[in-house]
Amino acid sequence: MLLEVKNLSVYYGVIQALKGISFHVDKGEVVALIGANGAGKTTTLHTISGLLKPKDGEILYKGKNIVTVAGNKIVSMGMAHVPEGRRVFADLSVAQNLRMGAYTRRDKKEIEDTLAMVYDRFPRLKERQTQRAGTLSGGEQQMLAMGRALMSHPDIILMDEPSMGLSPIFVNEIFDIIESVHKDGTTVLLVEQNAKKALSVADRAYVLETGCISTEGRASDLLNDDAIRKAYLGE
Repeated sequence: MLLEVKNLSVYYGVIQALKGISFHVDKGEVVALIGANGAGKTTTLHTISGLLKPKDGEILYKGKNIVTVAGNKIVSMGMAHVPEGRRVFADLSVAQNLRMGAYTRRDKKEIEDTLAMVYDRFPRLKERQTQRAGTLSGGEQQMLAMGRALMSHPDIILMDEPSMGLSPIFVNEIFDIIESVHKDGTTVLLVEQNAKKALSVADRAYVLETGCISTEGRASDLLNDDAIRKAYLGE
């Protein structure tokens, strides 16, 4: 088991955002967290990657409890986080943004090899490598955020709403990339408002409702579950 979350509780002041949730992600899986806005999906990812500290619970990554580990150390352990809203460094070039993703790595040749792999996967970023990141389209910025995460050579990538605000063509492209990253052996924990798309690429999924996990199962089963289709797939 690569990642295991046990009885995780998180508060914002007096408001409890996560109410003792438990789930796991096995090596090589794509696991989706779906749910309405405010259900606690982003809070879950922020807590796993060390941006928030929980009140209770454990986060076991590669068998080690990382609840007290600093976020930058978690990155060096092989976890990357593609945040909601992309968060690229707008004034830096595409190439500089990508190199920022490799800040925990020391081997220069490995970094150059990874950069070549990222440009191979995202030809558009290669074309725009000297361009300021802030001048890219939303879809290109999302590709840049994903490419930057891959520069750390992660074992698992946490992706937060990768399709948010993108045109349908870019949404399809981003999900093709997620599938391709997964096929290359990277484990993915995916938070996504577009439940249908998320379930179509995931192996398993968990449904979050107001800080609790209400349903879990194989993604294909949830995709065909009438209650899920009605609540989250707009059918």
